[in-house]
Amino acid sequence: MMKALILAAGRGTRLAPLTDSIPKCMVAFNDKPIIDHELQALKHNDITDIAIVGGYLFPVLQKYLQNQSLKFFTNIDFMHTNMVATMFCAQDFMHSCIQQKQDLIISYADIIYTDTIIKKLKNFQGDLGIIIDTEWEKLWRARFADPLSDAETLKISGDTITEIGKKPQNIAEIQGQYIGLFKISHRFLPAVLELYASLDRNALYDGKDFNNMYMTSFLQILIDTYHNASPVYIHRGWTEIDSIEDLKICL
Repeated sequence: MMKALILAAGRGTRLAPLTDSIPKCMVAFNDKPIIDHELQALKHNDITDIAIVGGYLFPVLQKYLQNQSLKFFTNIDFMHTNMVATMFCAQDFMHSCIQQKQDLIISYADIIYTDTIIKKLKNFQGDLGIIIDTEWEKLWRARFADPLSDAETLKISGDTITEIGKKPQNIAEIQGQYIGLFKISHRFLPAVLELYASLDRNALYDGKDFNNMYMTSFLQILIDTYHNASPVYIHRGWTEIDSIEDLKICL
C-alpha cells in the first residue's frame, strides 16, 4: 500500500487566460483536466489514499473534486513560496505515511503521465526513486527552439543520481530529465522531514530564498546528504503543461 501527494498550489500564469478562473491543474488536456489524468493513473494502480496541496483558487479545485474522497491541504502563502514549501504544507499526511508504513508518491500537478509510469514508481523498492525520462530531448525540442534553455542537468553514477536541476552547458550533462514525479519510502520520510526542519531559513538555495527553493535544490540536498537517490527510467509517456503551446503536444 502507498499514498500519493499532488502539489497543486501554483497559478500557472503562462497558461492565462485559461487559468484566470480555474487553477492550473484544471486546465484541459485532450478534453480532460490535468488533475483527472493524474488521479486516473494513480487509481488504476490502486493508489486511492491521495492528498492535494492547493493554493491559487483552491476552493474551485476543492469543489470540483468534492466527490473524490481526497485529503486537502492549503498553502495559504502560495503567491510567495515555491514547490518545496507547498510539499511541506502536508507534513501531517507525511507523518501518516510513517505511522501506517506506507510509501509516498509525490507529483507535480502540471504533468500528465501514463498508468505504466506510476506502476514503475510503485514497484520501486528503494528509499528515494525519481522518475527520469531518457528520451527527454524529443519532448524538449518540440517545446523549445533551444532545448538547453529550459532543460536541467541530470548526472548518474552507477545506480545513483549525483546531480539534478543545475543549468547545463551541453547535452552531455543531461543523462535524462526529471519530470516532477518521485517516491519516498516510509522508512526514509523521517529523515526527509528532519532535514527540511534543519535547513537554514536565511540561506540561499541555488539563488532562491528558503521559501522559494526549487524542488530540485531540495532533492540535491537529499542526494548530497544520503546518496540514495535512484533513477526510475522511462522513455516518454508523459508531458508537462506549462504554456498554451504545451497543450498541443502528444504524450
